[in-house]
Amino acid sequence: MNSTPSDIPAIFLTYSADRMRKSQAEIHACLDRLTEAQMQHRAGDHENSIVNLLLHLEGNIRQWAIAGVGQQPDTRQRDAEFTLTPTITAAEARTRLDAAIDEATAIIRACDPDFLTETIDPQPTGIARHPKVLEAIYKCVGHLEHHTGQIILLTKQFTRTDLNLSMPRKR
Repeated sequence: MNSTPSDIPAIFLTYSADRMRKSQAEIHACLDRLTEAQMQHRAGDHENSIVNLLLHLEGNIRQWAIAGVGQQPDTRQRDAEFTLTPTITAAEARTRLDAAIDEATAIIRACDPDFLTETIDPQPTGIARHPKVLEAIYKCVGHLEHHTGQIILLTKQFTRTDLNLSMPRKR
């Protein structure tokens, strides 16, 4: 059955939430293969550990999807996401990211299609000011996928194996 233009908002919202869940599953597949030490590892102060990435993703999702799209208070502490000294375990960071994804996907799935073109300001001190809700969702999903790719790469490097997260490849 073909979609109509009136189906586009629902398709976008469902696809966005589904992509967030796919990234979450890929992150879980990585974390399940790693030790605490590997997840906390940094090759230098200029790099992020996987735990830093989990905290950064949680903060970004909370700011853009939960506070921005969901119109809830912004509680993000961005500098704490990149701390050089671990202050949280990988398990705690995973739990916090999962909670943020759960909340964000519920907000996105329930989003009123008419709200997609409203202007919000999820990052009032940032450079990406006054996006439409549709843009904020797109940015949030893209940001999650971007850092998921980094976590996948780090996991491949730590485990020295293919993770089989996509369709099989001929080698």
